[in-house]
Amino acid sequence: MLAAFCTQPGSLDLRDVPMPQPGVDEVLVKVRNCGICGSDLHFYQGAAPPPHVCLGHEIGGEVAAVGTDVTRVRCGDAVAVEPLVVCRGCDYCRAGNYQLCAQLRILGFSRNGGFAEYVVVPDYTLYRLPPTVDCTLGALAEPLAVGVHAVRLANIEATDHVLVLGAGTIGLLAIASAKAAGATEVWATARHSHQAAAAHALGATRVFPAGDSAEALRASTGRDVVDVVIETVGGRADTIDAAIQCVRPGGRVVVLGVFSTKPMIDALALMAKEVRLVGSMTYSRSYARTDFAMALQLLGAQPDHFRHVITHRVGLHDIARGFALAGNKTSGSIKVMVGPELCSPSPYPSRRKPALSLAEGWRGRRGAGDEGDSAARSSQHPAGADVFGAPEE
Repeated sequence: MLAAFCTQPGSLDLRDVPMPQPGVDEVLVKVRNCGICGSDLHFYQGAAPPPHVCLGHEIGGEVAAVGTDVTRVRCGDAVAVEPLVVCRGCDYCRAGNYQLCAQLRILGFSRNGGFAEYVVVPDYTLYRLPPTVDCTLGALAEPLAVGVHAVRLANIEATDHVLVLGAGTIGLLAIASAKAAGATEVWATARHSHQAAAAHALGATRVFPAGDSAEALRASTGRDVVDVVIETVGGRADTIDAAIQCVRPGGRVVVLGVFSTKPMIDALALMAKEVRLVGSMTYSRSYARTDFAMALQLLGAQPDHFRHVITHRVGLHDIARGFALAGNKTSGSIKVMVGPELCSPSPYPSRRKPALSLAEGWRGRRGAGDEGDSAARSSQHPAGADVFGAPEE
């Protein structure tokens, strides 16, 4: 089978490698689409040393084969892959905070990922797609779950005014998540006109130029009005400090951006305003409905709503062009999908249930008895709790 590797900055090597075989509790997934993430671009552009594995962690596909002990999914199921491989036995995993597991491995970083025709994953990483979600949107579940997790950490309420800094894929999906969680107003910053248009389409009521200073943003939004700032820019930007300046006293700042330098912040303002500053790492299963399940719920309820994010699709043989598009925002790109078969129709009949209600499950912590969540069954915290139960149907 074919698989893509980043051997050095600016170079992608498409190799013919042996077909992987699933272990007893693993699943072979036929990749239909895999999104190019900013972290993939970091490797490609030389901002970080590339790993020695196949890249790609935003995966939508189809079950091609299962191990002998797998009962959660069947061949032909359309699935999204939650790309975290963890021990499942430590205190963090047992509480649903598996993203903090000391043995965490991420597909596309330390284990072969989805820029390939097939990928092998543990069975507990799979979620069946709602009937309204195809494999292209299914690959969007991973970055949307990142936005869902950030919004939950921010504890957004119905009266909140939210400012999202940045309008790349993560920023746009944070906008959509904040709106779905009930925020009264969601504002955003965007560098390019197509990003601003997508931000409006996903629910932003106002969009400001990304180059505006914190003081200009405060003047635009109103002083002491912003309850929550979600930072999604990262890199070398001063956006954490801008977030602290923009948020009201007692407000919340959630950091999603991946920074390549140690940013400077006004610690005095952080202290004097009693700003709650929190980092957000991928997603978790600490809520009665997991972050991934909530992302799929949102996609299933409004599939056309989220297609604004997907701007380009290329085949695996054309992955170099896909990376060039993704790295050049003047091309009009937001999310570029790589599809070995460009999401050809599945030959298997659907066995999936209708999408869940959009309003369900935002704030219930694990143990709330939400039967609708596939991965939340047997979800109490005591010893022996299984937070990696059966997948959503």
